[in-house]
Amino acid sequence: MTDMLVKLYALEVDWPTVTAHQQQGIHYRHPLGSETDLVLQWVQDRFSAGWHSEVAIALSQRPPRILIAVQDGHLLGMACYDTAALGMFGPMAVAESHRGQGIGRLLLQLTLWHMGAMGYAYAVIGWVSSEEFYAKAVGAIAIPESRPGLWQTALKRS
Repeated sequence: MTDMLVKLYALEVDWPTVTAHQQQGIHYRHPLGSETDLVLQWVQDRFSAGWHSEVAIALSQRPPRILIAVQDGHLLGMACYDTAALGMFGPMAVAESHRGQGIGRLLLQLTLWHMGAMGYAYAVIGWVSSEEFYAKAVGAIAIPESRPGLWQTALKRS
């Protein structure tokens, strides 16, 4: 898996779809402090210990370096930044039951938009699972020779 680069100063957010989702009751926002354990449990139940650690870092920052998608009190997805390293996007996930509805694309765009608002000109999307998705959603380009990238000396469970 490779890393990809995004120009945040050229980022376009699909605001009409954000509005349409809001009308459907899907809201994109930072989690409340009181929701920290619920978000961490959601991640722990579905993903790796590494993701759990990175989400915990995102939640510990002020403002939080995570956006969530919520509908009727249920967590549909989340996206983080500045967790593995400063200027990096990820991890991001959407509940299996809600994939294919554009939630991941909007979480990606809105999270990157927040990074741009904080002063970042570029973001690195680490260890992408689908170069095509990120290229189409935000114009990301592959970074040559970025595999295994930051994680080349990562700790492994014994």
